[in-house]
Amino acid sequence: QVQVVESGGGSVQPGGSLRPPCAVPGPIYRTGCMAWFRQAPGKEREAVASIDIYGSTTYADSVKGRFTASRDNGKEMYLQMNSLKPEDTTMYYCAASIEFRGTCSESYLYKYWGQGTQVTVSS
Repeated sequence: QVQVVESGGGSVQPGGSLRPPCAVPGPIYRTGCMAWFRQAPGKEREAVASIDIYGSTTYADSVKGRFTASRDNGKEMYLQMNSLKPEDTTMYYCAASIEFRGTCSESYLYKYWGQGTQVTVSS
């Protein structure tokens, strides 16, 4: 059973930072893709950031220049979230795919999802 375990959400003031980690424990060697998604009430799910097996990253336009994704040992991903804004407030979900099919930014590619972690940006 592949699990995705994320944490590191919380409440910060506008302009603050968070660095939620995401890990895939268990008997797999490495993941092909990992990504963070978010979905605010009444909005479509958005791929915030993804990173592939080679370390290449993609970002949503709304977070470019503020968020940075990184990987460690092929089974962990970190999302450095700087200059947080109130509109970043929502649940964030980490996802993992064992395979790499040339892209990592589409939700249909991911079979394994975490339970989500809440990020709240408010003064």
